[in-house]
Amino acid sequence: MEPSTGAKAFDVEAIRKHFPILKERVYGKPLTYLDNAATTQKPQIVIDTLSQFYSRENANIHRGIFCLSEQATKRYKSSRHRVQEFLNAGSDKEIIFVRGTTEAINLVVHCYGRAFLKAGDEVLITGMEHHSNIVPWQMLAEQTGIRLKVAPINDRGELETGEFKKLLTGNVKFVSIVHVSNALGTINPVKELVRLAHEAGAVTLVDGAQAVAHTAVDVRDIGCDFYAFSGHKLLGPTGIGVLYGKKELLEKMPPYQGGGDMIRTVTFEKTTYNDLPYKFEAGTPHIAGVIGLGAAIDYIRSIGLDKVEAYEQELLKYGTEQILQVPGLRLIGTALKKSAILSFVIGEAHAHDIGTILDRQGIAIRAGHHCAMPVMQRFNVPATTRASLAFYNTKEEIDRLVAALHEVTEVFR
Repeated sequence: MEPSTGAKAFDVEAIRKHFPILKERVYGKPLTYLDNAATTQKPQIVIDTLSQFYSRENANIHRGIFCLSEQATKRYKSSRHRVQEFLNAGSDKEIIFVRGTTEAINLVVHCYGRAFLKAGDEVLITGMEHHSNIVPWQMLAEQTGIRLKVAPINDRGELETGEFKKLLTGNVKFVSIVHVSNALGTINPVKELVRLAHEAGAVTLVDGAQAVAHTAVDVRDIGCDFYAFSGHKLLGPTGIGVLYGKKELLEKMPPYQGGGDMIRTVTFEKTTYNDLPYKFEAGTPHIAGVIGLGAAIDYIRSIGLDKVEAYEQELLKYGTEQILQVPGLRLIGTALKKSAILSFVIGEAHAHDIGTILDRQGIAIRAGHHCAMPVMQRFNVPATTRASLAFYNTKEEIDRLVAALHEVTEVFR
């Protein structure tokens, strides 16, 4: 198997040495980790950063006047600036730290939706959304009387942009769309969709959970009003995420939670709120998580997201060609523009059974509805088996997956 010119320029074996978990064995077999859409593995630099913080720098931030607190505060603020640069946001005041994409979307629904959407207003989403971009809007609809509209997807798993345009009526006040589908791998043309939404007078949110680790994201170029992602899908710690929001919108929105750090003054008669971004960051934050996320961003930028994207697309092409050689296998999600996700079914075999067999071969994949049950219903399947690739995966690992899937077909023949 001769690598292409692009693969030679991308030294995946050198990169794999940065991830200690990839040396592990499972049931005596080398770990083949193909569940990157659920969470990515962590490079040693992120692990070391967390260890150093807890062992040598741990202190609460902002209010301490002693050395450790001042040092922790400085590193925390530095990570916010890293995120700003990473997304090309206009100001670090537009970067809100949250627990993850789910909380970021809930924050927007709670703070923008409750304040500015009213009964009869419409919110437009797509048929490929994760539950976290469906359920909060449904909850808001039950409580306020807004209406949720869904733009359909075609048999390839692509958004039907013509129908999307038709649904952008005068009553649509908000459009919330996924950048990359976690269940299908489809890459949506978010810049175009945001432009159409703005022309219709709607505010926009982009769920970037599956995008930021695989392609460069420029929120000012996209033009979106809000953008959300999770740190643990970007080589960083769990429990930390980011909401980008345009300053003028964040300033108008009421706070999400009340407590320490989001206040300026408190009396029993009245509370005044802090400036951005602290207005939306009540209580002691995930300090180590923020600092670890900064290290993860530094790491992936040192490799280059352009190289990451090119290599992962090469893996996707190879993986698609090889996996389609498995008898009875059907890919779910064949968009012309997609991320490195291979979601599939094999005959009548249940995804959980496939996953169990693969696990015994040391292969970690995801089996189920992937928190995207409407997608499964659209394709009339109860679940899929999903192999999601990252830049530290190899063609040899894809070969192991395909060989194991051939064994699966023998079991269920």
